[in-house]
Amino acid sequence: MKILKIILAIFLPPVAAFLQVGISTHFWINIALTLLGVIPGSLHGLWLVITNQK
Repeated sequence: MKILKIILAIFLPPVAAFLQVGISTHFWINIALTLLGVIPGSLHGLWLVITNQK
């Protein structure tokens, strides 16, 4: 499941953030970062998945 979340974090960062933390502050931060650019959103999504934020 973690590999799937990593792939989602690269291509669809808000989906990975939602699967990892649900609708929380990190999810909304990820949406804002993704709207600013895909790379910041992807990095934040990867950070959420790799550090096991819950």
